[in-house]
Amino acid sequence: MNQPSNAKASSCAVDRIVKEIESKVLDTTWAPQTKIPSERLLAVTWAVSRSTIREAIQRLSARGLLVSHHGSGVFVTDRLRSRSASPWWQLLAERPVRRAETLEFRRVFECAMARFAAERASPDEQAQMGEIVDRMRDAVARHDVDAEATADAEFHAALAAASHNAMFRHFNTSVIPMLREHITLNTFDAMCDEATSHRRTLARLTQHEKIYEAVRGRQPDAAYRAMQVHIDFVGRQFRAESLEE
Repeated sequence: MNQPSNAKASSCAVDRIVKEIESKVLDTTWAPQTKIPSERLLAVTWAVSRSTIREAIQRLSARGLLVSHHGSGVFVTDRLRSRSASPWWQLLAERPVRRAETLEFRRVFECAMARFAAERASPDEQAQMGEIVDRMRDAVARHDVDAEATADAEFHAALAAASHNAMFRHFNTSVIPMLREHITLNTFDAMCDEATSHRRTLARLTQHEKIYEAVRGRQPDAAYRAMQVHIDFVGRQFRAESLEE
């Protein structure tokens, strides 16, 4: 008589663990290609049996979210990242006109992300963004384009994390290689014109400082507007390059 009840309880436990793992993947606690903890450790952490952990992993592996490497462990797949980022970057490289569509996407996506970050960022997340802006400021002072581009990408990733929205974090992670290349391209394009490169670099730095100040001050509308100014600035660079071509 107890067997159906036990089976139902077991199924509910597996469902719960599936959701726990999905959550860690979606909010990038476990990033693509990350090796997840052992069955034993997960069983202890979530107070379930190892067989429950094993079945949950099997379900997620069947769906392509996890992948098992014999002798190495279980890893988060990078399939979503590779399928969404690479084709987009190829389009950007081969058809510059697509940049405008990317900018439209960034304007909607990142402005909303900045607004949520201003509402929800923890003190630690605010401090992390401040540290990134400091590194960006130092890179600009040293005329280190690579370091500036890296800090730029990290700043946008930190905003995604501070939004405390799993979908923002997941989507930002899945396309971050394309966004990083996009940000790097913006930086190098701006540096090609020596007559205006320093002015443009300082403008970008100021824009990121204003976004950070709005997030730190918990001013969602100001954060949204500051990000909008930044994306529109990038757009003007692209339009200027198109006219020159």
